[in-house]
Amino acid sequence: MSQLVRAAVTTAPGRIEVREFARPRVEPGAVLLRVRLSGICGTDKHTFRGETKQYAGTPHERSIAYPLICGHETVGIVAELGGTVRDFEGVPLEVGDRVVPGANVPCGRCRFCLGGFPYYFCTALEDYGNSLSSIEPPHLFGGWAEYLYLLPRTPIFRVPAAVPDEVAVLTEEMAVTHGLEAARTMLGHWGGSPFGETVLVYGVGPLGLCHVAKARMTGSGVIVAFDRLPGRLRAAERLGASMTADVNAVGPAERLDRLHEITGGLGPDIVVDATGVPETFAESLRLVRYGGVIVEVGAFVDMGEIGVNPADVCAKNVTIIGIGGERATSYLPALRLMEQHLDRLPLETIVSHRVALDDAARGVELAQTDEATKVAIEPWLGREGEGEATRDAS
Repeated sequence: MSQLVRAAVTTAPGRIEVREFARPRVEPGAVLLRVRLSGICGTDKHTFRGETKQYAGTPHERSIAYPLICGHETVGIVAELGGTVRDFEGVPLEVGDRVVPGANVPCGRCRFCLGGFPYYFCTALEDYGNSLSSIEPPHLFGGWAEYLYLLPRTPIFRVPAAVPDEVAVLTEEMAVTHGLEAARTMLGHWGGSPFGETVLVYGVGPLGLCHVAKARMTGSGVIVAFDRLPGRLRAAERLGASMTADVNAVGPAERLDRLHEITGGLGPDIVVDATGVPETFAESLRLVRYGGVIVEVGAFVDMGEIGVNPADVCAKNVTIIGIGGERATSYLPALRLMEQHLDRLPLETIVSHRVALDDAARGVELAQTDEATKVAIEPWLGREGEGEATRDAS
């Protein structure tokens, strides 16, 4: 057994290099996970570009420090256990179990943890691939490595046997879509039916695509996708979008007209803003129907301010829900929902490319183009006779 572990380390904006670390001793309550796949998330792209201020303007505000091993969307195999460690349902884990770890480690002691709030509310939260640095041992706190060190208190979820790795790696992002359930609750509060609604997903990168798929799997009526990349719009159509619009080719007025055509002049019931740029939030306020709901899920990193007219919120009776992360309680439902729809939706096509550790920087660049929908790091690719350094997942 090798005592050195390879990892793709982001050392500075635009720079990733492969480094080796000593295989760590596993403390009581911890887990060493042999990584199968770890996704490239929108947050990872921000970190790569040097856009590192997260939770801006809140008590949780912080700036991510380099060097770090990115990767918080991970599926892997339990390689070593620090004694008896239980999964999220309380069942003891065993070496060889295939699992998805939670992206965050809550303290378990703060007001939010004790009050049953979503675990990302924790005031002392640690995040794999974000707040946890690779400077101090045991170093391996991100999924872009051959092994990921899971601290005690990390929520861990078993992957159903039927769910392939390229779908399981989507679990964290699919868990973030709990904003759709919250939006439906608000719609039902004001009146009307809490299902069969019209949903606009603005920005169909991987997180947006998961919202499209979730809306289709859970009974939304009409699903619309807006983006500037035609390839991602085609992916949205495969996952259930009824109508798409390329925002480079269709202007704001025409986008609004098209939405009114399919909604009887009302506008969408729910707008999910997953673009990651601030300008689309103001447009979302104009697009959503009277009494509708906006789910803002793309502005985790501070990308600047925009001007907003409060009348667009008040006069239209609009509800705005900010989603800063996934609920720990959403992981297992996400896994089970995806398992139930493996034969109905091509969820496995969301991951379009897999790259080796040595190609991590190129993978991040690829993830920002129309050539890819979702890129995942496969740390052992090319190391165990598993193929070339890069391959299409499709």
